[in-house]
Amino acid sequence: MVKILQKGDAALRAIARPVPREDIDSPKIGKIISTMKKAMHTEEDAVAIAAPQIGESLRIFIVSGKTLALIGKKGGGSPETGADKQDKQKEVLPDLVFINPKVLRISKKTHMLEEGCLSVRWLYGDVRRAGKVMVQAYDEKGNLFTRGASGLLAQIFQHETEHLDGKLFIDKAVNVKELPPKEPKEKRHAH
Repeated sequence: MVKILQKGDAALRAIARPVPREDIDSPKIGKIISTMKKAMHTEEDAVAIAAPQIGESLRIFIVSGKTLALIGKKGGGSPETGADKQDKQKEVLPDLVFINPKVLRISKKTHMLEEGCLSVRWLYGDVRRAGKVMVQAYDEKGNLFTRGASGLLAQIFQHETEHLDGKLFIDKAVNVKELPPKEPKEKRHAH
């Protein structure tokens, strides 16, 4: 099983290195991406993961396909009816890989949002995040793409790019509290 690093590990505080363009579709990077996906999918509440969380200081993050299905293909994050959620939970979308992501635009309008992290178990706190974000990155085949997001996906983009800069959400979170998992599972997200 792949170990997800926890706060206190120096690797989480390092600024991740860009992946050289010629290495993006290499077997080495493919193996790292595969390992990241395995680590992310071992955690039921995982919505995304960044390479530093598995000890790889590279500018890569992945958003779970399960999360993309829940929030919709267009990148929104608005509340849905129970029937909408059931339909989307049946959808299977591929995980979305972001290599060397750059934030192109970020909205001025912000919201306080609850956040958790796979590397800061089981702490949750409120973080001020921009409502909309646009990111440019390479996919695992080396294709450059741009993706805009609002709601939960915009929050994920901000959280994951901070991981790549050696920052954790607890650095700026307020009202941090420990919320261990309970039965039945509460619906919280960890990045």
